[in-house]
Amino acid sequence: MDSSLSLGRGHGFAGVKVLRRLARACGVNRQRVNAVRIACERKALAVGGRRHARTGGRILCYHSFGQPECGINDVDPNRFALQIDQALRLGYRFVPAAEIARGGGARTDLAITFDDGFKSVLTRAFPVLSERGIPWSFFVVPLWCDEATRDGTDQILNWRDIERLVAAGADLGSHSMTHPDFGRLDEAAAMAELGESRRLIQARLGVAPDSFAIPFGQSRNWTAFSGRAASEAGYGTVYAQAEKTRPRGTVARTFVTQFDDALVFRALLDGAFDAWEE
Repeated sequence: MDSSLSLGRGHGFAGVKVLRRLARACGVNRQRVNAVRIACERKALAVGGRRHARTGGRILCYHSFGQPECGINDVDPNRFALQIDQALRLGYRFVPAAEIARGGGARTDLAITFDDGFKSVLTRAFPVLSERGIPWSFFVVPLWCDEATRDGTDQILNWRDIERLVAAGADLGSHSMTHPDFGRLDEAAAMAELGESRRLIQARLGVAPDSFAIPFGQSRNWTAFSGRAASEAGYGTVYAQAEKTRPRGTVARTFVTQFDDALVFRALLDGAFDAWEE
């Protein structure tokens, strides 16, 4: 989790220093302090943050549902269903992420994506989306999927799970081989992560993905040479995070956190977090 959270670009959150002092004085776990800080910041932006006007569609990024090991990105399964229904009531139309990535989409177009390949995408999110006929995409770390298939873990999707979801119409992309921070990789390591993950997915499923989601997804987690390596590896689309801070050549997504109640989620749809990074 990135510890340099800010109110958009260039505006520090006033409570950060206070919370850090409290953490040092009381011995509070840093991760918990970060979670409190993020919750406060998202609520503040929802209430009084600037909305960024847009003409195209929006791509949402989720991670897990009822899997607390995912931290602040773990959304309550019931809240996820409520968010989908809230968007439908507000007049949004759900389309494939690739449709927005290619042409921008209409202002009321939304797409759903999932990072990391958590098992709850199958058990909790898939039924909600299937019942409503909503298209979606997911990005897996194939080495983790190999381990899940071998070890039988119930935390990460195995290859049989993935085959089932793809057969049901979900679009599959890569999320790298080992989920590194590409901002810290040299060119050779970036090329290996991008190329080997695509080749392993093809070896397991018979189809090579043409889309890639940047691990961690923020501006500091990507480099110019990673972008060139992604193109050379065969990826036509690279997904990042915030609208206003995404690296050049990438497609923006809007991250959804466990703190996003109806008020925050509405603000998210209205553009309150288009310059926000974790």
